[in-house]
Amino acid sequence: MKRILITAAALSAGAASAEQLPLEHVLVSVPIHKKQAETALPVTVLSGEELQRQAAATIGETLSNQPGLANASFGPGVGRPVIRGQQGPRAVTLQNGTLSADVSSLSPDHGVAVEALLADSIEVLRGPSTLLYGGGAIGGVVNVIDNRIPRTAIDGIDGALEYRYDDASDMDSGVFRLEGGNGSAAFHLSGTSRETGNLDIPGMAIDEAALEEQEELLGGHEDHDEGEHEEEEVENTDGYIANTDTDFDMLTAGVSYHLGDEGFAGFSVSHLESKYGIPPGAHEHHHEDEHDEDHDEDHEEDHDEDHDHEHEEDENVRIDMEQTRYDAVAHLHEPMAGLDVMRGFVTYTDYKHKELEGAVTGTRFDRETWETRLELVHKPMFGAEHGVIGLQWRGDEFSAEGEEAYVPETESNEFGLFLVEDFHRGDWTFETGLRGDWVERDPQARNADEEDFLSASVSASALWQFASQWSSGLSLSSAQRAPTTEELFSNVDADSAEAYVTHAATGVIEVGDPDLDEEHSLNADLSLTWLGERSWAELGLFYNQFEDYIFLNNSGEEVDETPVYHYMQDDAEFYGVEFDSEFHLLRLGPGDLALGLSGDYVSGEFDDAGDVPRLPPLRVGAELSWRGDAFSTWVRVQDADDQDDPGDFETATDGYTRWDAGADYRFDLGDTRELLVFLKWKNISDEEIRLSTSFLRNVAPEAGESIEAGLRLSF
Repeated sequence: MKRILITAAALSAGAASAEQLPLEHVLVSVPIHKKQAETALPVTVLSGEELQRQAAATIGETLSNQPGLANASFGPGVGRPVIRGQQGPRAVTLQNGTLSADVSSLSPDHGVAVEALLADSIEVLRGPSTLLYGGGAIGGVVNVIDNRIPRTAIDGIDGALEYRYDDASDMDSGVFRLEGGNGSAAFHLSGTSRETGNLDIPGMAIDEAALEEQEELLGGHEDHDEGEHEEEEVENTDGYIANTDTDFDMLTAGVSYHLGDEGFAGFSVSHLESKYGIPPGAHEHHHEDEHDEDHDEDHEEDHDEDHDHEHEEDENVRIDMEQTRYDAVAHLHEPMAGLDVMRGFVTYTDYKHKELEGAVTGTRFDRETWETRLELVHKPMFGAEHGVIGLQWRGDEFSAEGEEAYVPETESNEFGLFLVEDFHRGDWTFETGLRGDWVERDPQARNADEEDFLSASVSASALWQFASQWSSGLSLSSAQRAPTTEELFSNVDADSAEAYVTHAATGVIEVGDPDLDEEHSLNADLSLTWLGERSWAELGLFYNQFEDYIFLNNSGEEVDETPVYHYMQDDAEFYGVEFDSEFHLLRLGPGDLALGLSGDYVSGEFDDAGDVPRLPPLRVGAELSWRGDAFSTWVRVQDADDQDDPGDFETATDGYTRWDAGADYRFDLGDTRELLVFLKWKNISDEEIRLSTSFLRNVAPEAGESIEAGLRLSF
């Protein structure tokens, strides 16, 4: 509470001299193409210089400083976004409006197959706005937007090259982008190559006291055979996290043809390969002793040579991921009477990854996904200024093979119809929406049959411009989510407890329930926005009430000392507050001095099962920046409180105060060419940070103090 009062006092002091640029970003994710400041829907946007400053190796880390958003890391190779405390299948990641189509929602150790360093913008939709992309996205939607299919005509050639280095992870990262055209035909070519070593941290990697506490909470036994316990014990490391090196490569090519004012059509293909290690202590190992002798000497290169420490190869678990994605898009302007725009999307994705235990492949995951979307934006009719009618179909085939495959091969089909309308009445803007979804899950299982779900979602919002610089918005929605494959069918074919397969990433046995019902949420968002000439401030409150919220519940049973968790349903409620702002303080020399203040808080509790686990803590932050024509600099602080409500069978996490600073300088090389040199000093005080949102908070803290430096050439 004290921190909230300090933030409010600073806001009052800053408002007296407030001026800053208004929000002008046009929302690509909303077919009606509204500016961010013109909608009551809760939206967060990262673009331009702010995106370049925040961009990181994972999408979760890139968004983690934004109010209402957090990072669910699983070591430095994985960072999934958390939206208002929701993650996994409730926080959907899109690439240019269609699903990223990985298996990140299946397990916390699986990365999201998108690249933030190549994005033009990242739009996060919460509340009623998620209705456009499916009722299942109850938490929110993260849409990573790039220009792989050029959306506007290009005459000539332009591009950019970037290199950056980070000393905490010994990261070498290179990015390139080249685009050109003749006014009608256009092309896009981009790529990323990134390598890192083991991550430097302050202190020990494994919090042994916290692990012992968690073992007691999970009902672990202390009477293990001493010799057996020593054999299975994971060695702790001091100053770094072992086996966290990564290797990422991505190449994308696209073309489009533009018909002047009539629209455009295009096609793109991208290929991604990612290899990363999982921190020791994260996975349960199930390989046999004879596998220990099969390690290939080629795997020696996986060790970080910067640390004079040898690791046993049989303790290393690595992910080898590969994805090829094909996109086709068509935008037609006024294709027929009554329509402003028709947008069509077709995406095919071939995703696969294997989990390696030393030289042995433990489990293979494959997912093939087709998705199509059609959006028809109509002209004013029936009193509506704008509106969009759309349909969406997604079909995928998922399979997992190997000793850790606890989910059967499943074919899924999802079909949705949606309608969103926009009305203007004086100082009021109203938006309404309706969506229906049909979901089919068909497992290749002995003990489960095909499951079908019908769900309906509705939303309504109102934006009131009650003064020249002030507006208030209210959004209400009712949404339903069908259970996912893992929630329904995990270990469904196990005929006895002894046949259960452990989920290695979480170290527990997960048991699905084919009889689960749809999850239903009632959501309310209230916002207050002040938009000055050169400054802005936003305050948002939200409340989500869930019926039949699906979660993993500890049954109290054990199989070979491994806890058994069952997917169950219970009512739950979430509520929270988000605040974001930027205030122009004064003109200082050739630049502007500005102060940004932010904060967020979320609480979640089940009716019968206690606190919701892995929620982010109360956070408040401030950023002081000076922006000139050539030189800019900034310093940021974020203070996170203790998370003392970690949920049943989870350990609490300590709060932290993190300081970051940076500077950049632009060299004008003439003829639209520019060289940007940038420097970041991250986690300046070398704070030990263990994220409450992470499954690995007790074995893999965040990076310690580091310097990141780079340069970007634009032409």
